[in-house]
Amino acid sequence: MRMASIIRHMALLVMVLGTWFTLQMYFDRRWKAVSLRSWLGATNKPSSEQLPPNKCRIQKSCPQNHFAFKIISGAANVVGPSICFNGMILMSSVKNNVGRGLNIALVNGTSGQLLKADTFDMYSGDVNQLDTFLQEIKHGTIVLTASYDDAATKMNDKVRAHFVELGSSHVNKLGFRDNWVFLGAKGLKNKSPFEELIKNNEKTNKYDGWPELLDMEGCAPRKMD
Repeated sequence: MRMASIIRHMALLVMVLGTWFTLQMYFDRRWKAVSLRSWLGATNKPSSEQLPPNKCRIQKSCPQNHFAFKIISGAANVVGPSICFNGMILMSSVKNNVGRGLNIALVNGTSGQLLKADTFDMYSGDVNQLDTFLQEIKHGTIVLTASYDDAATKMNDKVRAHFVELGSSHVNKLGFRDNWVFLGAKGLKNKSPFEELIKNNEKTNKYDGWPELLDMEGCAPRKMD
């Protein structure tokens, strides 16, 4: 009797262990299968479901028929400015196409394509070159401007008037070593909403002799034909 009882208990134990092992294997495999599908789904979503980063790394995406842009002024006379438009860096120290004074990029207001980019030394350069450059801008062209070091020493009333025509509200207040960023266009009927100016003030300057840099971003409307 004792031996028969031991055998029955052993058989029951084997059955319980077998059942546990079977259930463990089932749920373990099922969990792995679900996890694998979830992992694949998270990393292989159709491209239409993957949201690309905002162009020019601006904080908010732009609505249809608008161009994303970011303009960063220079920092003192050490770090050059940067101009990004529609996801493309147009001017920067890395591209080696910026310099002291005013850095200006001209963009087709309909296609968003870069037309021209140039820099003008406003401390010891020839202001007439900037005057000619601004006069030749065609209707419908978007103008992006960033200051670096000093943008006003050679500035005259004629040049300021060109920027006013492009939509500037602050260019007439631009002074020695002020920082200025601006986006305007030839043919604007109103003042541009895209402009920032910070004055050179020894009491508030972030750098020794220069104010802090300006960083402006936004969405410029496309010119519709």
